[in-house]
Amino acid sequence: MESGYNAAEIEQKWQQQWQESAIDQTPEQSDRPKFYALSMFPYPSGNLHMGHVRNYVITDVIARLKRMQGYRVLHPMGWDAFGLPAENAAIDRGIPPAQWTLQNIAHMRQQLQQLGLSIDWEREVATCSPDYYKWTQWLFLQFLDAGLAYQKEAAVNWDPIDQTVLANEQVDNEGRSWRSGAIVERKLLKQWFFKITDYAEKLLQDLDQLDGWPERVKTMQANWIGKSVGAYLEFPVVGREDKIAVFTTRPDTVYGVTYIVLAPEHPLTPEVTTSEQKEAVEAFIEEIKGETEIERTAEDKPKRGILTGGMAVNPFNGEEVPILIADYVLYEYGTGAVMGVPAHDVRDFKFATEKGLPIKTVIVPKDTDVGAIGQSPIPNAYTEPGTIANSEQFNGMPSVEGKAKIIEYAEQQGYGKARIQYRLRDWLISRQRYWGCPIPVIHCEDCGTVPVPEQDLPVKLPESVELSGRGGSPLAQLDSWMTVACPCCGKPAKRETDTMDTFIDSSWYFLRYSDANNPEQAFAPEQVNDWMPVDQYVGGIEHAILHLLYSRFFTKVLRDRGLLNFDEPFKRLLTQGMVQGLTYKNPQTNKYIPSTEVNRDNPVDPETGDKLEVFFEKMSKSKYNGVAPEDVIATYGVDTARMFAMFKAPPEKDLEWDDADVEGQYRFLNRVWSLVTSYDSAQVTKASTELSKAEKELRRAIHTAIKEITEDLTGDYQFNTAVSELMKLSNALKDAQCETSPVYQEGIETLVLLLAPFAPHIAEELWSKLGNRESVHKQQWREVDESALVVDEITLVVQIMGKTRGTIQVPAGSDKSALEKYATESEIAQKYIEGKEVKKVIVVPNKLVNFVVAK
Repeated sequence: MESGYNAAEIEQKWQQQWQESAIDQTPEQSDRPKFYALSMFPYPSGNLHMGHVRNYVITDVIARLKRMQGYRVLHPMGWDAFGLPAENAAIDRGIPPAQWTLQNIAHMRQQLQQLGLSIDWEREVATCSPDYYKWTQWLFLQFLDAGLAYQKEAAVNWDPIDQTVLANEQVDNEGRSWRSGAIVERKLLKQWFFKITDYAEKLLQDLDQLDGWPERVKTMQANWIGKSVGAYLEFPVVGREDKIAVFTTRPDTVYGVTYIVLAPEHPLTPEVTTSEQKEAVEAFIEEIKGETEIERTAEDKPKRGILTGGMAVNPFNGEEVPILIADYVLYEYGTGAVMGVPAHDVRDFKFATEKGLPIKTVIVPKDTDVGAIGQSPIPNAYTEPGTIANSEQFNGMPSVEGKAKIIEYAEQQGYGKARIQYRLRDWLISRQRYWGCPIPVIHCEDCGTVPVPEQDLPVKLPESVELSGRGGSPLAQLDSWMTVACPCCGKPAKRETDTMDTFIDSSWYFLRYSDANNPEQAFAPEQVNDWMPVDQYVGGIEHAILHLLYSRFFTKVLRDRGLLNFDEPFKRLLTQGMVQGLTYKNPQTNKYIPSTEVNRDNPVDPETGDKLEVFFEKMSKSKYNGVAPEDVIATYGVDTARMFAMFKAPPEKDLEWDDADVEGQYRFLNRVWSLVTSYDSAQVTKASTELSKAEKELRRAIHTAIKEITEDLTGDYQFNTAVSELMKLSNALKDAQCETSPVYQEGIETLVLLLAPFAPHIAEELWSKLGNRESVHKQQWREVDESALVVDEITLVVQIMGKTRGTIQVPAGSDKSALEKYATESEIAQKYIEGKEVKKVIVVPNKLVNFVVAK
C-alpha cells in the first residue's frame, strides 16, 4: 500500500475532534430550510454487518450534502431494542434481557461511530428504555380512548408443551415448535388489537400522494390492503333460522353456486353438521388443528374439505346446495365463508372436481348462444368476462353490467347488498412475552378493563423475573407485579400481562427523534411539526409492508387526535439493495464451503474434489460468504469502505462484494491524497484577464463535476455515477498543464469539497492541509458556473461513405456550411476525396460530416 495516506490515524483524529466540537449536533429552529434524513433503526443484535454499513452510509452522504447546501439537518439514530431474540439469549445465557441488549447497544454504537456517521447522538433512543416506552404506553392509551384498541378472542399458534404462543416464524415446515418440537395447535385466546381496518381506505388512497416512494413498494402496500368491490350475500341454512354470509367480487356468477364452504372455526360449523357427519367433521378439524394460516392457504398445497351434511339455499334460484368445511377458508378473513362457483373459479373447479360436486356454467364467451348452453362437463373454469347464462332474467346480459344489476336485485329482494371489503385485517398487537412494552391496562372484576392513569406511566417491566421459554407469559407468573389496586374502585385487580408487538415501538420512533429528551411529552407539537415529515427515509425492501404501513397508520391516527399537522410520515423512501458475497457451494452435497478453503482459480471442494458452484448471494454466516466491516476498516480504512459501498452499484440494486473493487477505491483515495498534498498554493500566480485553453478545459471539468455530482445526489441518488465524476475530476487535475493557475487551485478545493460527503475523514484532513481552519463539512456546496460549461471548440467526426476516418477540432456554434467547409479543407477529407466526385455531403450539426463520393 502507498505511503503518506494513513487512514487509521486520520480517521481516529477527526472522529475525536468532531465529537469534541459537537459538529453533528442538530441546529435550533431558524429560517433555514430543514432536512430530516433517517435510516431505519437497527435491532441491537451485537454486530454490524455490511448491509448496515451500506444503509447508514447512504443516509450519511445525503445528510452531509444537505448541511453543505445550507439546510439545518436532523440525522439521528436509535435502537429497536425489544423483541424475542433478547429473551431467547437471556434464557440461553442466564442473563437478563436488558443486560444483553444494553451490552449490544454499547458495542454497536461504537461500531457506528467508527463509520464516521454525522449522527446527533444526543437524540439517541432505545425502545426498551422506560423513558421511551412510557410514551409508547401513552400512545396506546390514545388509541384506546379513540376506540381503536380492543380485545377479542383470536386464533393463535399454541405450543402445548411450552404453554406459550408462537409467531408464524417459530413454526417449522412440519408444524412443530422451534423450541419444544411439539406439534403446534391453533387455540383461541383473548388478544389485543388495533383497528387499522378503520383506516384501510385512507391508507390506500394516500399512496397516490407518495411521489417519492418506489412504485414497487406502493404496489405491495396496495395489494396488502387488498381492496375488493363486490357484494355481501346471505344463504339461508335449511331447517334453521341462521344465514351464511359470504362476500364475493363475482355476483354475476351467483346462479352458478353449487356449494358453500365454511371455515372449520366458523361458529355455524357445529350447528350445520348432521349427526351422521359429526365424527368425520370433528376428525377433520382435529387433523388441521396444528396447521398455520400460511400452510392452509398455500397455493401449491391440495385443498382439503369435508361435507357437513347441512344444506343451504341459494336465494336467487331456490336451489339447495351442500355445506362443506375446508382448510383453505379462514374464519379471520372476510365472513369466514365462501360460495363455490366451480365453473368460473380455478380453485373451486379443482376442489369440486376432486369432491364430485356439481359444476354449473353461468358465464359464456361473448357471442355464444346462451339458449344453447347445456350442463355438459367443461374442461376447465371460464374466468373471463362474457355473457350471463342459466341465470333467469339476467340471461344474455354482459357479465360486467350484470354485476351491478344482480347487486341491485339482491338489495331489492333482501338477499344482500353492495360492499367493499379489504384483505387487511386488524393488527394483533398482543405478545405473551416478557421483553416488550407492557400494555397499560388493569383488569378489574367490577370495573372491567381500566386504563392505567397517565401519572402512573410507565408501567415498568419487573427486573426479577425467571425466563424459561415455557408456561405462557412470564409476567403472568409474577403475582407481586400482576396484582394491583384498581384505579377506579381501589379493589384488588390484575395488570394486563401481554406485552406489545415490537412493530408498535418502531411505528412512532421517528416522531420521538424530533424531541428526544422531552420528559413531559412524547414530542412537543412545535418540534415534531417543524421536523416532520422525514424528508428521506432509507431502509430495506423487507419492511415495505408491515413497518411502513403501521407507521403510516400511526401517523394518521395521531393526526386525527390533533397531535400532528401532517398525516404521512415519510416524503421520500429509498429501499437499498442487499450486499451479496461470493459464495461457493458443492452441488452434490449442497454444502457451503468457506472462501478461505477455496482456490478461486480452480474452485473445488477440498474434501471431495467436486467442482463448486460459484455465485453471489446475500451475506450470511451459514453460507460462509460474509465480510466483517471491522476487517475492511482495519485493512483499508472507513473512507474506503464508504466509497466502495457508494460506488459499486446504484443504491436500489444489490451490491456484489469484490475485494478488487475495494482495493480500487483505496488506490483512488491515495491518488487524491497525493494530488492534494503535492499541491503548493504558494506557487499560485495572479488570475489573468484571459484564461488559457488549458485553464478553460480544466474549469469546464471542474464545473461539469459540480453539475453532474449535484444532479446525481438529487432525485434518484445515483451515488455510483457521482463517485465516477469525482474520479474524472481527479484525472483532469492530474493531467492539467496549469498547476500554478488559480483555476487549478479552484479544482483542488472543489475536489476536496465534493469528496467530503463520501469520504469525510480524508476530506477533512486535506481541507486542513490546504490551510483552512473551519471544517470542510461547514463549507457551502459549490454552485455551477454555467459560463464555464460553454465549449469554445467541438470535436467533429469526418466520415467517408459512412466510415469514420478521423476527427478535427472546429469552433463551437458553427453552422452547417461552416462545418462542411472545415471538413472539406481538413487533411483527413483531402486524403480520401482528392480527385473524386463528391456526390453529396451530409452534415449533422456539432457531430459529424459525411462525404458520399462516386465509386
